[in-house]
Amino acid sequence: MQEADPATVLGDFDAATHTAFGATSRFFRRGEGFAIETEDASGEPGEFEVAYTFGVEPLQQYLVRFPDGRLQATRLAWDARPPAEGGQRWLHLDEGEPIRPGDVLHWTGPSQRWNAMCADCHSTGVRLGYDPATRRYATTWEEIDVACEACHGAGADHVAWAREGARGPGGPRLAAALRNDARWVLAPGAAIARREGPPRSDEIETCAPCHARRSRIAEPTQPGRPFLDTHLPSLLEEGLYFADGQIQEEVYVWGSFLQSRMHAAGVTCSDCHDPHTLGVGATPDAACASCHRPEAFATPEHHQHAVDSPGASCVACHMPARTYMQVDPRRDHRFGIPRPDLTETLGVPNACSDCHADRSANWAATAVRSWRGGKAPPPHWGPVLHAGRRGLPGSQERLAALARDPKQPGIVRASALATMRRSEGLALAKEVERAASDSDPLVRLAAAAAGDRVPPRERLRALRPLLSDPLRAVRIEAGLALTGVPPPLWSAGVRGGDLADALAEYRAAQHVNADRPEAHVNLGLLHRRLGEFEEARRAYETAIAVGPHFVPALVNLADLHREQDREPEAAALLESALERMPESADLHHALGLSRVRTQRAEDALRHLARAATLAPERPDYAYVHGLALHSAGRSEEALAVLQAAQQRHPGSRELLLLLATLSRDLGRYDRARDFAERLQHLDPESLAAGELLRWLPAEPGP
Repeated sequence: MQEADPATVLGDFDAATHTAFGATSRFFRRGEGFAIETEDASGEPGEFEVAYTFGVEPLQQYLVRFPDGRLQATRLAWDARPPAEGGQRWLHLDEGEPIRPGDVLHWTGPSQRWNAMCADCHSTGVRLGYDPATRRYATTWEEIDVACEACHGAGADHVAWAREGARGPGGPRLAAALRNDARWVLAPGAAIARREGPPRSDEIETCAPCHARRSRIAEPTQPGRPFLDTHLPSLLEEGLYFADGQIQEEVYVWGSFLQSRMHAAGVTCSDCHDPHTLGVGATPDAACASCHRPEAFATPEHHQHAVDSPGASCVACHMPARTYMQVDPRRDHRFGIPRPDLTETLGVPNACSDCHADRSANWAATAVRSWRGGKAPPPHWGPVLHAGRRGLPGSQERLAALARDPKQPGIVRASALATMRRSEGLALAKEVERAASDSDPLVRLAAAAAGDRVPPRERLRALRPLLSDPLRAVRIEAGLALTGVPPPLWSAGVRGGDLADALAEYRAAQHVNADRPEAHVNLGLLHRRLGEFEEARRAYETAIAVGPHFVPALVNLADLHREQDREPEAAALLESALERMPESADLHHALGLSRVRTQRAEDALRHLARAATLAPERPDYAYVHGLALHSAGRSEEALAVLQAAQQRHPGSRELLLLLATLSRDLGRYDRARDFAERLQHLDPESLAAGELLRWLPAEPGP
């Protein structure tokens, strides 16, 4: 990050233009400054002065200052690569459909806001300075770029030590020294180096806040503090990671590295990266060779490619890159083995196809099997996570086994438990109780988050110890889940002690993000769980004021109106929101339910159908639409809608149960039995499936 001036601005501001999505933007000089003419927050053309540059290569973005103290990053960026690589041009960072004004992803919206989204990782000593009363920012920093104190903490004691001639007591007196005294030694005849010296985990803890997909739960953050004491990380979630753990969205390395055998062996960031020069040696492969003997690995016998060919590169096979922001490739840090066989079964990418784009995954899988002498590839946990995401038969048992497997990385075990959260009942309760005492904090965190799907008595037994966990993220997740346990189940005084402390930390964590509507929705949901309805209403209204287009705030406020018998207010709120956001599936669904409650059946069906069409990934929307069609006497349409949805979501127990029930009611007993048997196969403990199968006659229906 630098102040915008002729020395720092790389882009062409000599009356250049760029057209994207039918709109033309202009880049020009205004006196000594730089300006951009582009779409404003209302969709009209506006002129904006560039305050700062952001980045140098492979692209440079530009920050615009707004009167309320926001700095917004434009989605128009300068491709700083050489012309031979396709650079030296303006490009639009949005791909596919244009991002409309009012969307959180629009360049004037919260997702492109430097103050909250960029600053704490790209500058040093940042204080957000957000005032909830005025909704203004007074963000400050100690240094505009990433500097020493960003990683090592306050430097006053270090400066004093240096002024003493670097001979004072206590060494360099850094708040977070991050010394890595261990060595990696290649013993004679060994193919892979072994670590000599104690492992250092604090380095990864210090890097994680800026190299993980996460949200802040404490401010300010200080180097050396445990990552889960200041941040809430994302696990291997669908949409962020492919089912086998490969990067999908931009996730910033940490979640990938924790999956790796490198991490398990004690490798830390500085074993490969120089944090001061940002280098990794002469080449990335040279960094690999420092621990992996080239005579064993840089050979055709290992990599199965010609020497010095692209396929002979370590990183090409084991760290495939995925490009973000159109021109910025980021390497996967799982250090995984190429698995084209998983491409065939799970649809995930594979490194072989990155180079051999003209060949099929089957071709690549066959080649890999031949290299292995026809042996099957080793087991992988990816199919388990894939089955769990789709709710396939037996997936819960397989997820439970994965969550319990001590040989698997903690982030994988935690992700298995988080995926199990889609189920509920005593089987999940047993796994949550087991995981709550796990030594890995990510597994405990997943247990706390999954606890809200566990029956209250078992939830209390499993999660109560986590209220005093050493890590804040675990405590607040446990506290939130335990708000659903009725007070009579608690011991005297405990609910007002440990739980109250955890909820106070949870509230404080939301206030850290008070400039985002999500935080106020979270507070509203908490108030609602606690029966504090007026406080919930105020929190939702604040969320809407902070983010007028944040649909969850609008839907939750409408639902609160419903709960308090204020249906006309709920409907009016949703109608107004739909006028501004007519393509929101959530708003259509909520208004459809409101119309059902006011007995406006045709209007209800119209909105419910629209919701199901806009969000085919939501089986619950298809479920409600189908049920409404059946209630309106349109059972044939209902069955068609539900069957199409069930084909998209073969693991949906709810859709199978409704299909079985409707088929039974229509006298189609053969179809009802088929759906019920499929449900029982998915969920052998399903009481509903067993009851249906006992009731249905043996002979097929008409």
